[in-house]
Amino acid sequence: MEKDQHELYEYARKRLNQKKYLYFHFVFFLLASLFMFVANHFMHVGEPQQWYKWAISAWLFVFILHFIKVFITDRFMNKNWEREQIDRLVAKQQHKISQMEPKETDPDKNEDK
Repeated sequence: MEKDQHELYEYARKRLNQKKYLYFHFVFFLLASLFMFVANHFMHVGEPQQWYKWAISAWLFVFILHFIKVFITDRFMNKNWEREQIDRLVAKQQHKISQMEPKETDPDKNEDK
């Protein structure tokens, strides 16, 4: 397998694993939320407070962050984006260094008149 093909394969495998874990997280979230609801309402765990609402809300917030990471952040900020940013910053640094280097002076202009 060529290097480019291997990189594409590794990127696809990484994205697939990210999505797989996100779906697993979602299913686990649903089952755990159902369990917390049943535990509070039918088994009377922690009554009279409805603690499960806070637990589910906090977990939902974490799940939303996970979703954003997988489908928004990692989708746009991948290896290609990193390479483009590095190339842009290197070019900027090289430009600054070239401006700082002393410029050669013209020997005709430095002659004593």
